[in-house]
Amino acid sequence: MGYTKPTETTKQFLEQSPLPKHGSSYTVIPHKAVIKHTYDLLTSNGFMVEKELYRANMNAQVAQGIYYIKPIPQIFDLYSAEVKEEQEMGMMFAWTNSYDKSTRFQCAIGGYVMCCWNGLVCGDMATFARKHTGNADQEVHAQISSQIKSAHKYFKRLVTDKSSLTNINLSVQEQAELVGRLFLEKKLLNVEQLSCVRSEMNNYGSKDSYDYNADKDSAWVFYNHVTHAFKKTHPRTWMSDQQKFHEFMVADVIGKLGIQNQDTAKPITDFEADQDYENIKEDENYKAIEDEKDASPELAEKIVNAIPGKNSDTFNLKINENDTGHWARTEAEDLSTPEENEIDFTSDDEDGFVL
Repeated sequence: MGYTKPTETTKQFLEQSPLPKHGSSYTVIPHKAVIKHTYDLLTSNGFMVEKELYRANMNAQVAQGIYYIKPIPQIFDLYSAEVKEEQEMGMMFAWTNSYDKSTRFQCAIGGYVMCCWNGLVCGDMATFARKHTGNADQEVHAQISSQIKSAHKYFKRLVTDKSSLTNINLSVQEQAELVGRLFLEKKLLNVEQLSCVRSEMNNYGSKDSYDYNADKDSAWVFYNHVTHAFKKTHPRTWMSDQQKFHEFMVADVIGKLGIQNQDTAKPITDFEADQDYENIKEDENYKAIEDEKDASPELAEKIVNAIPGKNSDTFNLKINENDTGHWARTEAEDLSTPEENEIDFTSDDEDGFVL
């Protein structure tokens, strides 16, 4: 495949790995800094890390961190009913970083299946890929923060997709056709992973298989057979493969069977993502604000005050003059980017996400 097979490793190994020397035009994003930013921002936004997984190739030139997270009770109480009632999935945050220029920094909020730790990453969610140039290290910190604070909205969409897939039955022939397309057309599975999917399909319901609490013909069970095989995917492409597979299932399974899934089909706007964090309950005030596109920083205090040790005085709440209805939240010790140099997370790069 042209690269060293990745293995599970420790946080300490990644933190102590030597930094690359690529010249002044390449902005190094240290694994250690990404780990610290992730922990700090998860904690400050009311999340606990239940489990963490690190993978890397030789010398940690390509590394990946996966965090299985849970909101603290004060935050969980503010979530929507369908999220609070979800018993089989939890939230996840993941990142991929490289020192050898083989891939951009990537990070995303997603979900995981509790019985097996299979991951879910949706392509139209808060996914970010950034080249290691310029002020990439600062932008990475800001984008991790932006994604984590919108975790509820993104996870809610995954819960909706899971419900749709659970209610769809796929015959053995239909599953075989999907696997073939994933291998030949989409190139998301290799031969080893094909064998893994076949084994999971044959063994489902036995003691050698996970129980996904659904019939063996369920599209949700098929989904998990594939994401289980993705555990063998290299960190360089794991996140993009997860995204592409989720998009494939939404379009070709949920969509073609006529199931209306507007939450997944409609992209999240910047306004919706920030507003969701300000007012998770989505009450009448939220609806009025969304219609008027006139967000108020005072609404942010609902979620800020729910986090122990936080209050509105510790946050810089402001209305972005260049984007009516969009407010930015940064802690005093975080980035202090001058307003005339507001970070723009849009990119005119044509190549998009790195595979």
